[in-house]
Amino acid sequence: METFNTLREQLELLDWPNVYLFKFIIPNDQKIIAQVSAFFDENTEIKFQPSGKGNYTSVSVKTVMLSVDEIITIYQQSSAIKGVISL
Repeated sequence: METFNTLREQLELLDWPNVYLFKFIIPNDQKIIAQVSAFFDENTEIKFQPSGKGNYTSVSVKTVMLSVDEIITIYQQSSAIKGVISL
């Protein structure tokens, strides 16, 4: 997918496996938050920060990724969920 070509090029400069930090802005909807959280396992550090007005939740996910392809796959899956913004 062309959308992720620049990201792929940048990530391929790093050695893998490596720790990667994902950031998402998600509507404050527990179902959507659960869908995004499900991409990651129990060894993942996930932090949730509600927005000032409570309409959105910022989600920071720090986890060990084995390859660039794994990262791109998570971004592709999250982009299919309505309302999720990947940073």
